[in-house]
Amino acid sequence: MRIIENSDIMKMLEYCKKEVFMATIQWFPGHMSKARRQVQENIKFVDFVTILVDARLPLSSQNPMLTKIVGEKPKLLILNKGDLADSDLTKEWRRYFESQGIKTLAINSKEQSTVKKVTEAAKSLMKEKIARQKERGIQIETLRTMIIGIPNAGKSTLMNRLAGKKIAVTGNKPGVTKGQQWLKSNRDLEILDTPGILWPKFEDEKVALKLALTGAIKDDLLPMDEVTIFGINYFKEHYPKELQERFKQMDLEEEAPEIIMDMTQKLGFRDDYDRFYRLFIKDIRDGKLGRYTLDTLGEIHGNN
Repeated sequence: MRIIENSDIMKMLEYCKKEVFMATIQWFPGHMSKARRQVQENIKFVDFVTILVDARLPLSSQNPMLTKIVGEKPKLLILNKGDLADSDLTKEWRRYFESQGIKTLAINSKEQSTVKKVTEAAKSLMKEKIARQKERGIQIETLRTMIIGIPNAGKSTLMNRLAGKKIAVTGNKPGVTKGQQWLKSNRDLEILDTPGILWPKFEDEKVALKLALTGAIKDDLLPMDEVTIFGINYFKEHYPKELQERFKQMDLEEEAPEIIMDMTQKLGFRDDYDRFYRLFIKDIRDGKLGRYTLDTLGEIHGNN
């Protein structure tokens, strides 16, 4: 008879915890299923596809399902919220994507210059097709694209900026963009709006934690203690200086659970750990810990 070791129990608990965790976040609302069908039906009407990602999550905020649907259609990858991301890592990610044959653009969609930057990038992407059509005597007046991306990547703000008016409902809660419509940005660019789409399930717990930390998925889908522990550990490893500057009383030598208990007391929250979770996560989302990127190129090569 085999004696069950403590390590076996720990492994079983860890497995069960992960299964519960993954079950919690395997959500795929009906409107997202509809949005997927709309993309499949309308992709033939556009010249190229604009894939919008959060510059803090250049890889994790891409939707693998949509990338599969897009196939060989020309792509423009826009890294939005560039003002919140680590600028050095944004450059590294852009170099990587360009090496894969994907044209990229880093922007902050709230800026006035966005329309010009996106239009120029679109023309550059499609210049060969425009030239071929011109040789055949066909003048392409307006390029047509659709913008796709996961919720809260800033798509509504970008659409409003490109259209020059408020046409999409915006907010800091994921999944509020509704409907589908063609919008004329300028004489060079026309856009088909599609609702924000999140993939049907997460294959990777780490991806889910990153999305939760930046607010791409609803806060009630994941345990906030798990998200906070992930955030503390990531900033301890990659941005310790910024973490220490924001939380001067924090002892970075401690493990994350001890840090949480310690900081909750030091901030006068008594035993209200939820209050610390909310504060910490909000500070990260609001950029109070500085610019950061949660995806590293090492993850592509399996180094992280």
